[in-house]
Amino acid sequence: MLNNKTALITGAASGIGLAVSKILAAEGCRICMLDINQEALKVEAEKLQAHYFVADLSRRNQCKEAVDYAAKQNGGVDILVNVAGIQTLAPLEEFPEDKWDFMLNLMLTAPFLLTRYCFPHMKNQGWGRIINLNSIHGLVASEFKAAYVAAKHGLSGLTKVAALEGGAYGITVNSVCPAYVRTPLVDKQISAQAEHHNISERQVIDQIMLQKAAVKRLIEPADIGEFIKFLCSDAAASVSGACLSIDGAWTAA
Repeated sequence: MLNNKTALITGAASGIGLAVSKILAAEGCRICMLDINQEALKVEAEKLQAHYFVADLSRRNQCKEAVDYAAKQNGGVDILVNVAGIQTLAPLEEFPEDKWDFMLNLMLTAPFLLTRYCFPHMKNQGWGRIINLNSIHGLVASEFKAAYVAAKHGLSGLTKVAALEGGAYGITVNSVCPAYVRTPLVDKQISAQAEHHNISERQVIDQIMLQKAAVKRLIEPADIGEFIKFLCSDAAASVSGACLSIDGAWTAA
């Protein structure tokens, strides 16, 4: 079904991006993996026999270079999965301005630019799939996450605009909005909150991270990867412009 489709995946050296890369590769996709972590990226790409490109996606020129590289290696781009992201916690009046700029560049401007540069390839072939790794914070807010919440809400809007513009060309655009996923990023938050609250890491998961969820489990990266695989399939050809929750009913109430 996805055999010989070309997929460009950001944040691909670990976590969700790596899980997506593995799952789409298993479906026969030709993969180009993007990340800033050169050492880990090279190791994982070699395991998958995938192309890879080291890029700081907060820099606009590197977004263009990444798409050009992927298209050159694979003859175009059929699938774009925007995963790369970071988290910083601080009260509004203390939020570092440079962190705000960096996070908005990485998590909103970069997906816009990558979409912009991939659109011509997808339009020319009359088919495309763009999946933005969003968050429940693209739907609701939490304290101390000003830049993250702003970027993710912006990503929800970008998803809808791109879906409207791409539909006539066979391009679907969706965003996936998970709650806490068991990734290196979340592992760091668990340890930091355990130290801050003077509680165990298990208590952080149960009492803080899963407190609002009806399904009391961290989401696995492979869960997200399998859902993204579905969104790339012909079965999801009419699913577009959606912000789809995978949150254990976190946002149901």
